[in-house]
Amino acid sequence: ALRVRPAGRGIRKAADDPELPERWLLAEWPADEPEPIQFWLSSLPSGMPLATLVRLVKLRWRIEHDYREMKQALGLAHFEGRTWNGWHHHVTLVSAAHAFCTLQRLARDPKDPAQA
Repeated sequence: ALRVRPAGRGIRKAADDPELPERWLLAEWPADEPEPIQFWLSSLPSGMPLATLVRLVKLRWRIEHDYREMKQALGLAHFEGRTWNGWHHHVTLVSAAHAFCTLQRLARDPKDPAQA
């Protein structure tokens, strides 16, 4: 992880100030790889501990997994109604079902919630 200042003509033209603020640049570089395999640019504060940065960056995958589960297994994408109340009711029930499934997984293995 390094503190960097993003650059690029398009970015600088869009910015009010030609000097862009510093950001975190995180790279995932496994020991068996010749170069980094993933990069992240983050606006989190400069005093953030490395372990916290990594945890927050990796949290994205958990969110994507949960969203995919809600769409495919719990029917989030199956709503075909036309009213706000109907959509709201559908999303609420899918969210409740997802919370129930998550709690069931955590009850089976409370020691490792990241694997749930």
